[in-house]
Amino acid sequence: MVLTMDSPIPRYLRQALENARPNDSGELASYIDVLAKADPSKMAVALSTVDGNLYSAGDDTVEFSIQSISKAFVYALAIKDAGLPQVLQKIGVEPSGDAFNKLSLQPGTNRPMNPMINAGAIAAHTLVVGENATAEQRVDRILEALSELAGRNLQVDEEVYEAELKDANRNMAIGYMLKAAGIISCDPQEAVRGYIRQCSIKTNVRDLAVMAATLSNAGVHPVTGKQIMPHQSARQVLSVMTTCGMYDAAGDWLTRIGMPAKSGVAGGIIGTLPGQVGIAVFSPKLDERGNSVRGVQIFEQLSSDMGLHMMDISQVARATVRTGTMTITGGADQPHQCEQVVPTFSLRGAVRFVGSERLTRAIMREFSPPNPADPGSGQHRRACAVIFSLKDAYSLNYVAQRIIGEDIRLLLEAGKNVVVIDPAEVLRMEGNPAFSSKSPVVVNTEAEAFHYVGGHGCMPVSYSDGW
Repeated sequence: MVLTMDSPIPRYLRQALENARPNDSGELASYIDVLAKADPSKMAVALSTVDGNLYSAGDDTVEFSIQSISKAFVYALAIKDAGLPQVLQKIGVEPSGDAFNKLSLQPGTNRPMNPMINAGAIAAHTLVVGENATAEQRVDRILEALSELAGRNLQVDEEVYEAELKDANRNMAIGYMLKAAGIISCDPQEAVRGYIRQCSIKTNVRDLAVMAATLSNAGVHPVTGKQIMPHQSARQVLSVMTTCGMYDAAGDWLTRIGMPAKSGVAGGIIGTLPGQVGIAVFSPKLDERGNSVRGVQIFEQLSSDMGLHMMDISQVARATVRTGTMTITGGADQPHQCEQVVPTFSLRGAVRFVGSERLTRAIMREFSPPNPADPGSGQHRRACAVIFSLKDAYSLNYVAQRIIGEDIRLLLEAGKNVVVIDPAEVLRMEGNPAFSSKSPVVVNTEAEAFHYVGGHGCMPVSYSDGW
């Protein structure tokens, strides 16, 4: 039987959405009339690895205004255009502990406390292109940069822009405060109008996950491989997001979820685990701090299940995946003593989401129909047996158990003989729903695996590494 593999990861993301759906608490952003009319039932989640694989679930193509999530990327753009020393002269990096729209400046320096509150974000906006640039030049530059990050042409939601501009008195007051303090030199109203247009850019969770993954990937776009922003800029943005990105909930977020993040009042949140993934969620109802209620819950589940907390010490020993083929000669009880080419997948270290996701991609590549754009893919789709080696893996967290279990279940359902080398029993068999109807053969050594596949007395002839 030829197997067409479907990744179990989207199914897991769909389940995370359904787990959060009963939570109907929170309120829509009533102070912006367009956002007050948003459909509260909409929910979506997307995840992008740093090597460009994107997974999503729910209302993943529904567009919403980026709002304060733009602050992270415009801060990076300001650093790129003006240089970090000049940016630091104008904007601090300390958590404020205040609401995002507080009219306050840092004592002694008159700088905004950080670029994630409105005062700092308006100041960062004026540093894009240059202090003498027009509002149109700044917005065009920002729209072009965010479009490059998203991988498609983004647009401003004019309805949201007009709605926010109608009630922009507080932001206008912040603009005049910055002008009086000497932080900005342009017209305050022009700066605030540009900032509001920046916040009105339309995105979806798929865009934002790739944008977040670019930050996670030291400024290198995960799909195009282009260096979008300097490594130093990405590091600076992630550092400030860690301590300031969730406003006065930043400490609670960091201890519970443990990754740099930024939220927006339209219901979006992005999070990044440096070097691994970018995540975006969307659900419009907000808590009292302006963060998506369901979005926070989804992030908490993903962080817990996938082991994404950046302070988790087990991240020190990240998993590696090795793929290859083992050619085995038939044993004495096989009449033709023919050779079999058996795909092998070996895992090493602490296996979490990233390791299990890479394993899933390797399996999909080997067993799905050949892809003309990927030479070598599909070459083992007719193989009768598969060997998984977990002898060098010392732990599989919850999501790794689930994903790897689903991978094995699909192979078993396709009629493959699956052998798992697992002397330490890191793969849970009992109670694993993937194995409720059929289980793989579990052995302790490679020799036992070879004997099961090739018969008693079989011999390994050769081993070759894959990708």
